[in-house]
Amino acid sequence: MFSSPSLIPNLLAAFLYLAATIFQATGLARGARADKRLLALLGTLAVIAQGGALFFQLITPLGLSLDFFSAASLIAVAVIGLTLLACLSIPVENLLVLLFPLGAVTALLAQFAPPGTVPLINEEPGILAHILLSILAYGLFTIAVFQALLLLLQDHQLKHKHPSGLIRNFPPLQTMESLLFGFLWAGWGLLSLSLISGWLFLDNLFAQHLVHKTLLACVAWIVFSVLLWGRTRLGWRGHKAIRWTLAGFCLLMLAYFGSKLVREFILHI
Repeated sequence: MFSSPSLIPNLLAAFLYLAATIFQATGLARGARADKRLLALLGTLAVIAQGGALFFQLITPLGLSLDFFSAASLIAVAVIGLTLLACLSIPVENLLVLLFPLGAVTALLAQFAPPGTVPLINEEPGILAHILLSILAYGLFTIAVFQALLLLLQDHQLKHKHPSGLIRNFPPLQTMESLLFGFLWAGWGLLSLSLISGWLFLDNLFAQHLVHKTLLACVAWIVFSVLLWGRTRLGWRGHKAIRWTLAGFCLLMLAYFGSKLVREFILHI
């Protein structure tokens, strides 16, 4: 753990994430925007470092070792990487002030937290495609949840007429809401592909060790489907949309991390 090849990259990633967080938060507290190029550089270097550490942690001669904390670190890399890419075309850089600390925490936990009982994963292309689609779907829904929380904060402060420095740098409320549903549509599409790939490439999605994960993921898919239908047909927005987003996200995280936590640290299977 303390002499592994992943140690230096993970520590470097945590340092860069924290430096980027302080740099951005200091600017926002003054009501000013941080230099996007420097922020993107710090974030990109941190993602590269964390990704390099994950390469050493995940790849073994016998297969893919995806334990609880490494999975969290991998999803954090996907979330932050997707957000940095999105920043090239849409105004979502304010999300990074919440996501960078998440990256730092997951990098440190992946390095120093004790691993649970982890079965190695078959590296067949279909299985890897299912894993990749799942991680990208979780990543986009994570971005959507942070976007929903910022939207909730923005709405609250505007109604009470005391916007903070952070809120004054946000795009208009309507733009923030449109971005939220853009992330939700993208996440829903990837979650759909993830579930389809699971049916195609996993031997039995309802095997004893997968049944809770499968059922919760399917219920989460239904929740997000209802939310997107409500947005399209009934014009759902505001607090109702945020509540449905949080409910679907909790189900999805319970499906993956809840079942993984129980299996690795309680049942040891």
